[in-house]
Amino acid sequence: MMDINSDMGEINRLLDDGTYEKLMEYVTSINVACGGHAGDETMMAAMVVLAKEKGVNVGAHPSYPDREHFGRNDMNMDANELLDTVRDQIQLLADIGTNNGVNLSHVKAHGALYNRAVIDEDIAQTIGEAIIQVDPLLKVMGLAGSKMLSIFDGLGLDTMAEAFTDRTYESDGTLRNREFNGALITDPDKAAFQAKNMVEGTVISFEGKAIEMNAQTICIHSDTPNAVAIAEAVREEIKKGEKSNYI
Repeated sequence: MMDINSDMGEINRLLDDGTYEKLMEYVTSINVACGGHAGDETMMAAMVVLAKEKGVNVGAHPSYPDREHFGRNDMNMDANELLDTVRDQIQLLADIGTNNGVNLSHVKAHGALYNRAVIDEDIAQTIGEAIIQVDPLLKVMGLAGSKMLSIFDGLGLDTMAEAFTDRTYESDGTLRNREFNGALITDPDKAAFQAKNMVEGTVISFEGKAIEMNAQTICIHSDTPNAVAIAEAVREEIKKGEKSNYI
C-alpha cells in the first residue's frame, strides 16, 4: 500500500482533541516535530507512544530553529549551524524513541527548510549529512521530482519521493505558496481525487497542467482543516485503487 504520512506533534490542541490519534487510524507514517519549529520532549514522547500503540512508523520532522514563525520563513544559516541543529533535532527524537521502545524509520524536513532544499542543493546536502551523522540507515522523504532526492541518493540515503494530497501544485512541480489563494485543499473528495491521480502517476497543477508524479508516500498535514476526513477519504481511495490493480 502507498505510504500515507502526516506531520504531527506541532500543536497541543490537536493532541488534546484527539486529532492526532484519529489520524493515526488512517496514516502509516508520522513525522514528529523535534523542537525546531514546534514540539517539546513531552509532546514527542506522547507522539511516539501513540504511534507505537497504533503501529505507525515514526520519523523526525526537523526544521529551521524558528518557533516564532512555525518554521515557515526561510533563514540564511551557516552550513555548520544548520547541520548541527538538524542533527540535534533528529537525535533528540531518536533518543526519546529509544526510551520508549521505538526506532525512527525516516526523516522529513519541515516547511521553509524543506522548500529550500527542493531548489538548493547545498541545503539538501546539509540535511543529508545531518541524517547520516545520526543514522545512515534512516530513510528520507523529499518532494517527488526534485533535486533534493538526487542529492540524498548521491549520499547513499534511502529516499521516499513525496506528494501532497492537501496542497496544490505549480506547473513546475513545486508546491503553491501558502500565501496564495488555493494553496490548500480542504475538501476530502478533492483530496482523494488528487491522491488517486498521484497513485496513477500524475497531478494536475493549479493552472491545469498535468505533471508526472512518481511518489512512494503521500502527505496529509494534521493542521489542514478536515484533516481526519481527508485522511479517511484518501486511505479509502488508495485501498480501492490497489484492490482494483490486484484483481
